[in-house]
Amino acid sequence: MRSIAALSVALLAAIALPVAAQTVLNVNTALTTDDPMYAGLERMKANVEKRSAGKLQIRLFPGSQLGKDEDVLEQARAGANVAVLVDGGRLAPFVKEFGILGAPYLFDDYGQLLKLEETPLFKGWVEKLRNASNHQVLSFNWFQGHRHMLTNVPVKTPADLKGVRVRTPGAPVWLETVRAMGATPTGMPWSEVYSALQTKVIDGAEAQHPAVYGAKLYEVVKYVTKTEHIFLITGLVTSRGWFDKLPADQQQMLREESFAAGKFASEKTIESLADYEKKLRERGMQVVEIDKTPFRTSTAGVYQTLGYTELRGQVNQALGKK
Repeated sequence: MRSIAALSVALLAAIALPVAAQTVLNVNTALTTDDPMYAGLERMKANVEKRSAGKLQIRLFPGSQLGKDEDVLEQARAGANVAVLVDGGRLAPFVKEFGILGAPYLFDDYGQLLKLEETPLFKGWVEKLRNASNHQVLSFNWFQGHRHMLTNVPVKTPADLKGVRVRTPGAPVWLETVRAMGATPTGMPWSEVYSALQTKVIDGAEAQHPAVYGAKLYEVVKYVTKTEHIFLITGLVTSRGWFDKLPADQQQMLREESFAAGKFASEKTIESLADYEKKLRERGMQVVEIDKTPFRTSTAGVYQTLGYTELRGQVNQALGKK
């Protein structure tokens, strides 16, 4: 009997050990499972779990299942084992510099984003964020596409947006950009946009093609006006407190796989944008090409309004832009 009991204890211990040794990271995104960003997260999950031999597990939560981005950032700040795919505007309350990543017409292409992430300037922001709010950036190279204006009325110039209530994320840089474009900005979570458009709480929104298609906004919006006003960059952000408890090899591996996944997802997005546009047209949306010059002009003052004039100069210098 004693030998059976001892064997049972040994078996239980053997079963429990791997579980006890496991570390879990819960990753939240507002996007749907058919978005290229989610494919990137799946790739990261598979590679992290393989490289760590299962010691580090990734759980994915699409459709904001863990809450709004801001709520998950607060969970991370408190030390929870969570991460969120989030834009710089939502990090600006902690470190103002991140907000410029959501400013209008800042980047020309994805290569410039990759270049910025490797600069001492950007790395300084990351370290500042760690100290200011207990957040750890794993990577910030997740390009989700250009943001366009979504309305039920034709739009060619900023004047056409006068009085149009347009949903945008609630961060100052987004609100000010939409206001400068001529519309009335309305901050609200992405998960509420479809019903808000359906019930006329808002008149329009602004978003990138994959998100528009994933949320089926073609059912409640007629026009996609290709303003390309924001080059939507997001990053995977977790808790500094949680991250710092990981072994050094797991920290490095997680950051490497996060960056590789972001690059994979971004390239997948770039390759798929024309196809998404085709699908939107097939579902009845009018995708309209316009002269973006009036919108570039109208939003130029956003940098000064938000106190980003000097910082924009630093970014341009880091990118080798005039």
